[in-house]
Amino acid sequence: MTGHRAPGKYKSTLRLILVPTLISLVVTLWRLTGEMLSWSESLFNRQAGGAGAVVGITWLAPVFGIYFALELRKEGSVPASWKKALGLALLGMIILFTGGIFRQKIDFNNWIAGLIFVWSVAVVAAAVQLPAWRALYKTLLAYGLAARGPVILIMLLAIGGSWGTHYDAVPPGFPEMGWFAKFLWLGFFPQLLLWVSFTLVTGVFFGTLAAAVMNRLRPVGIN
Repeated sequence: MTGHRAPGKYKSTLRLILVPTLISLVVTLWRLTGEMLSWSESLFNRQAGGAGAVVGITWLAPVFGIYFALELRKEGSVPASWKKALGLALLGMIILFTGGIFRQKIDFNNWIAGLIFVWSVAVVAAAVQLPAWRALYKTLLAYGLAARGPVILIMLLAIGGSWGTHYDAVPPGFPEMGWFAKFLWLGFFPQLLLWVSFTLVTGVFFGTLAAAVMNRLRPVGIN
């Protein structure tokens, strides 16, 4: 029975993330176009890291976290304990943002050590949320990988071709290295470790919170 049930769950996850993934791809290409054509800096910032540009898929993580959570709740796929789920979701957020504050205060010897610290904190923050609501976690993980995959490819091409976008911008003080090593440290690993983890942490938190409120209003499943 287990072998026949897994494909159904896989298709369900694909169904859930399909439209959000396509929306994220459109936003990514929109942002790339805006930066390549030097559109508004506030919307399409070309500095390293993007400097909080309005157009970007980072802002979609909590939105789709809420969407996934409410859809899963409709299907009856809810956490065994809302209190535990909310507690772990909040803990993940605290770890993530506390780590970001410490990163600003800690004087690392070099950029690489600082990057590894930030990635490690993000991964730990995401990991503590796994037992809270596994169905939501797995859905967000699938979405995070699908959304960040195109960004990784764009960064590979941008860094290799020096496009002059935030996708290939180098932060001040970053050590000199070859373009592929630069891609690994500034593109591949950050997208895979930091931003997928960020998607999980913020998506699980806002999704669990929204679903818990809905469950309070209209109880469903196990509480």
